[in-house]
Amino acid sequence: MRALAAGVQEDQIAAMLLGIGVILLVGAGLGALARKVGQPKVIGEITAGIVLGPSLLGLFPGNLTERLFPSDVRPLLSAVSQVGLVLFMFVVGWEFERRLIRPHARLAAGVSLSSIVLAFGLGVAAAVVLYPHHDTVAGKHISFLAFATFMGTAMSVTAFPVLARILAENKLMDTRVGALSLASAAIDDVLAWCLLAYVSALVSSDGDYADLARIGALSVVYVAVMLVVVRPLISRLVWRWAAMERWPALLAVLCAGVFASSWVTSWIGIHQIFGAFLFGFVMPREPRRVLAAHLRRPLDDVSVILLPVFFIVTGLGVDLGALTAADCLALALVVAVACAGKLLGAIAPARLSGLSWREAKDLGVLMNTRGLTELIILNAAVSLGVLDGRMFTMLVIMALVTTAMAAPLLSRREHLTVGDLPTTRTPVADATAPRT
Repeated sequence: MRALAAGVQEDQIAAMLLGIGVILLVGAGLGALARKVGQPKVIGEITAGIVLGPSLLGLFPGNLTERLFPSDVRPLLSAVSQVGLVLFMFVVGWEFERRLIRPHARLAAGVSLSSIVLAFGLGVAAAVVLYPHHDTVAGKHISFLAFATFMGTAMSVTAFPVLARILAENKLMDTRVGALSLASAAIDDVLAWCLLAYVSALVSSDGDYADLARIGALSVVYVAVMLVVVRPLISRLVWRWAAMERWPALLAVLCAGVFASSWVTSWIGIHQIFGAFLFGFVMPREPRRVLAAHLRRPLDDVSVILLPVFFIVTGLGVDLGALTAADCLALALVVAVACAGKLLGAIAPARLSGLSWREAKDLGVLMNTRGLTELIILNAAVSLGVLDGRMFTMLVIMALVTTAMAAPLLSRREHLTVGDLPTTRTPVADATAPRT
């Protein structure tokens, strides 16, 4: 077989293309089924990965999982999925709306910080129990600080994109519970990325505080350059080329900027998703409708193709059969800690702010939604060497459970509108999120 210049065989390329085709078909089928039963599409797509992986398809004779997704082809699938993930994170940063937070900043900050602090603390407490059984990954010892910080981060996440979709489908977007959950989740997302950046820097420095300080200093410089230099340059470029309707060229330049920014953060020592997110954050929001039609929509269309590959590659790493009886008890602990941290952490400040028990409960349920954001953080942790296969499987299942429980547990009675929020001065502007 003739080898390609990059050292990849033609049969590997063919197997990758077949694998992507299977992924898209199975993901679309189970994603549609998930929507029919009132669940976000991401639930079906992650389940598709688990179905195609060693947990189900791999149990049949003939090692079908390995035939469909050979070991030497999975890195290619992972590379394709990372392209989709980086572009998606760019859109997440672009869609981060500070105007969602401003009308309810005090209450949203209270809900967000309370739920993060409690969830993080419980995650660290759980790490004390779990660490002795998961302190070595691929033969390398992992420090307790890195493991515990990551566990706290994993428990603290709320998935803004999936949450927005659940609110829209349950007609809660214009209620005060919906407005508060969106604003709180937006704050959660930023804090979660900061925590993951810290874990990333901690692992990259391998406990060397001088190296950790170098990563921190470079990160501060990078953020400052993006805000002070890159942001006005992009704004001028977008306005000028939008007026000239140079949309294909503008899209190409922006994508190149996303990939370059991702490379810079990877070089610094933090995960590449931060570069993509920050590049999106410094993007201009206006002219909103024109940018949405000519730039956002093409990127969303790319995500429709590439993100299912990310979900299913994630699912392929889940091996339920590898979990022992002790792991099942650990899984129960992980799910209980995840739910307790977010539910109690959101309900308490909501009640103190005057929301009813029903609204406070719904807010807690919504803040407990982890979905896509959790998967991104879990995959980052795997690439950093913080999680072993069994712990990864348990946390993916936790993400599925906490996301799937949201829709059935939401109250069906009518909620008060956003105008009834105690701290509201202006209605929340319509929020959009990347498609999931």
